[in-house]
Amino acid sequence: MFDGFTEERIDVGDAVILTRHRAGAGLPVLLLHGHPRTSATWHRVAPLLADAGLPVVCADLRGYGRSTGPAPSPDHSAHAKRAVAGDMLAVMRSLGHERFALVGHDRGSYVALRLALDHPAAVSCVSLLDCLPLSEHLDRADARFATAWWHWFFYAQPEIPERVITADPDAWYRGDPDTMGAENHAEWRAAVRDPDVVLAMLEDYRAGLTVDAAAERADRAAGRRLTMPVQVLWSRRDDLEDLYGDPLAIWRSWASDLRGHGIDSGHHLAEEAPEELTAALRSFLADVAAPSPKG
Repeated sequence: MFDGFTEERIDVGDAVILTRHRAGAGLPVLLLHGHPRTSATWHRVAPLLADAGLPVVCADLRGYGRSTGPAPSPDHSAHAKRAVAGDMLAVMRSLGHERFALVGHDRGSYVALRLALDHPAAVSCVSLLDCLPLSEHLDRADARFATAWWHWFFYAQPEIPERVITADPDAWYRGDPDTMGAENHAEWRAAVRDPDVVLAMLEDYRAGLTVDAAAERADRAAGRRLTMPVQVLWSRRDDLEDLYGDPLAIWRSWASDLRGHGIDSGHHLAEEAPEELTAALRSFLADVAAPSPKG
């Protein structure tokens, strides 16, 4: 899947993170996957970015895929986005990248948002895919949202979801090898059959509704915003526009340098529309890297 990439497990303290990475001379790019995927979801996008000369790093989030992490904590902070963002910053520094571009999809986008807010000096720009801040979702939650995104609240329940999911993970998590790619599908299927991975993924959601949402609200109360260029991309065949209209209208209160658009795809952009997604990312990165015109 990742021809020319190096696979490495990096110990970052509380977690050991699996990475796939390839060197290059351009701006380093860190790609963060969503639920219930692994870093293999980027297998069609990462080589295209690398072929453009960009150093590319794909990492399994804490507890996802073949990454490991600590046992859950009562307040869910062991799997908070702040903890996972710290993992990713340590990963990039261990690879020699002190400043990098950041791309996150789905749950990975919340990690990317937290990393950009907590460590702005390390993030040159950030692209957020199928993403609104967790607190924005929750503050707008109504019957339509709860019906469409019911899994957020189911996953937050203690003990019940892990019992349900691990009883038959193949029935719960369904994936098409033709759409995903056979190797990506096989890696994803092995991950969701692992009870430790299922527990970590659930803790990700439990943290989202508690410590992560609280951290975002603290950011807003403090007037903290994203200071780097921000790109927001979303799947037109998913439900973000149906629920909220133009996502950029919500993001404008979080970022000053903002751009983005919808892509004709289902939710898993990197697997379903890799060429269009890569083109959008490359255009954004080229624009950010271009020198400012002199007045």
